[in-house]
Amino acid sequence: MRRTALLAGLVLGLALLPATAADARVAIRVGIGDQQIAVFDQPLFQGAKFKRVRYFIPWNAMVNPGQLAAADAYVRRARASGMSVFLHISSDNLEIKKAKLPSVNAYRSQMRRLVPHFRALGVREFGAWNEANHASQPTYRSPTRAASFFKVMYQAVKPRCSSCAVIALDVLDQAGVDRYMRSFYRALSSTYRRRASIVGIHNYGDVNRRRTTYTRLMIRQARAYNRSTKFWFTETGGIVKFGRAWPCSQTRARNRLSNMFSLAKRYRSSGVQRLYVYNFTGAGCSARFDAGLTNPDGTARPGYTYLRGKLSGYLR
Repeated sequence: MRRTALLAGLVLGLALLPATAADARVAIRVGIGDQQIAVFDQPLFQGAKFKRVRYFIPWNAMVNPGQLAAADAYVRRARASGMSVFLHISSDNLEIKKAKLPSVNAYRSQMRRLVPHFRALGVREFGAWNEANHASQPTYRSPTRAASFFKVMYQAVKPRCSSCAVIALDVLDQAGVDRYMRSFYRALSSTYRRRASIVGIHNYGDVNRRRTTYTRLMIRQARAYNRSTKFWFTETGGIVKFGRAWPCSQTRARNRLSNMFSLAKRYRSSGVQRLYVYNFTGAGCSARFDAGLTNPDGTARPGYTYLRGKLSGYLR
């Protein structure tokens, strides 16, 4: 009887122990976005032990040997390091309002080549078009074309890989995003609205202005058309420098990273599954835009130290 009592006490004690570190992690996966293959050689990058990276690629890279070679090298290096690559289709000209909008046929022709090529390299996650509502992208005035691109991408990916992911729509938190999203969904049939199961969010504004306004709006708008939509923060982070609006400050950028995690946790129950911090290596204060976690020479910024401290509480 004494032995039975002791065993019962032991079982009860184990049941009351706190959850393991893995069980206690927030169920959101944290990845990183960076365009430079050199990032894989940086000791700080290796120390962070990322498992997921994001790379954006021009929509017509298959006919541009230099761009294709760069993307191939990046993907191969990431896969050799055991990392999953999220490949995001983007403009071939990032100058504001300068890029030419591809026809649906031109996009289809390219995706029929691009998707099998990168599937063979192990890519399983594709975005139909990066930051579709921003003026650096030719889709910014054509949500209906963005909808057509999603249908083409879905047809290129899913029939041959049902477990692969397609990010249907990817939008920036700016004025008018709700109108853009409504036009996008209205251009889809009910079947493709159901298939638009993942939406990408760029919420620099909310993160760096310490608000929830547009993140909440984008989630609400997507779920009005598909209540089971999941969300990835496909590009987000603390801004170190951006024009005159954001003077160079590593401390401010570090502090804003806390808002990034708070937003992800706040909307986890609404379907937020991942966030990709952009980017790892900073461009320096002389650049127009810098959101890097490290300095150009690879040394750590306060943002990197903060992120490393938070990663243990999240999934990779």
